[in-house]
Amino acid sequence: MNRLLNLVLILGIGAAVIASFSYLGIDLDALGSHDNLKQMGAYALRFLSPDLSATHLQAIGRGAMETLAMSALGTLLAAVFGLLLALPAAGRFGGWLQAAARLLLNGLRAIPELVWAALMVFAAGLGPNAGTLALAMHTTGVLGRLFAEALENTPAEPAQAIRLQGGNVVWAFCYGTLPNLFPQLLAYILYRWENNIRMASVLGFVGAGGLGQMLYVSLSLFQEARASTIILAMLLLVFAVDGLSSWSRQRWVKA
Repeated sequence: MNRLLNLVLILGIGAAVIASFSYLGIDLDALGSHDNLKQMGAYALRFLSPDLSATHLQAIGRGAMETLAMSALGTLLAAVFGLLLALPAAGRFGGWLQAAARLLLNGLRAIPELVWAALMVFAAGLGPNAGTLALAMHTTGVLGRLFAEALENTPAEPAQAIRLQGGNVVWAFCYGTLPNLFPQLLAYILYRWENNIRMASVLGFVGAGGLGQMLYVSLSLFQEARASTIILAMLLLVFAVDGLSSWSRQRWVKA
């Protein structure tokens, strides 16, 4: 029976692939023709000669700093607002607020960053402001949900002991809950910062600034050499942030 189901599944996948090629009208013979392969090879060769002129490198440096600032500020705003929304989402203020906070967090993270960026471009105009707001909106939904789940799994006894000694809710949270929760929250924040660096490089394609916008302009003008340099800068920026994030987790999260 299992073999028959596996055979039916394989045949179904094969039929879906064949139907997709037929529906899209993809001509593999034309795609693999000598002229097309020659043109693609020439296009790839132009990418192997990056533009390393001083003027272009200075512009890339400004774009990289803009991308880094967008991701850092967007992640910081998301961490603050995510924690504020995580408290009611974890049931700290009653059932009605919990349902409303969870619904808001689900809505924020259900909308992709690119859609948020397109909306923010209309609201805040072209440039890094739109990208920062887009990252902050989506990441607030993600971090808020993660923070809420972490709060639900955190022991309540230390905070309750502080309340019994006469401490208010704020002091109970800061000294009874947050110390046990902080390493996990920091790990979530650093992980999302890594993701936001990559996404900040992409948001420029909808006019949200940074290296992504430079790459979009270069590709639109068929400036392959400049586009190649920008892609290399993106890779270096991602590697640097990944290394910094890994070091930070080893230094603070595991301590």
